[in-house]
Amino acid sequence: MPARDCRVGVDIIDIARIARALSRPGFASRCFTPLERRFCLARKRPEQHFAARFAAKEAIAKAVGRRLAWREIELGRSPLGAPLVHLRGRARQLLRGASINVSISHCECHAAAVALVLRER
Repeated sequence: MPARDCRVGVDIIDIARIARALSRPGFASRCFTPLERRFCLARKRPEQHFAARFAAKEAIAKAVGRRLAWREIELGRSPLGAPLVHLRGRARQLLRGASINVSISHCECHAAAVALVLRER
């Protein structure tokens, strides 16, 4: 059985902080893909969903151990609603062959995410 490298990243963020950031011009388009923006803006409390995606991107970067470009990580949804990670550009090259699983959650005040990155050695 081949050895695997397993890395975990966790992030939690104050939703009010993301709500303030969303009021600044360019923040949403700098940090989120068009698909993510459409998804979040279609929800009753978009700031919760933006914050959860922001936390997920941070958790993935922590699991990888380096900064990644915000829009090179996109969070979509499976047909059953689970988060799916799509990578582009340098993030895709860096994580080629890796499996990335993410769990996101939010409540009234905070959003949190856990990322698990598995690679064959």
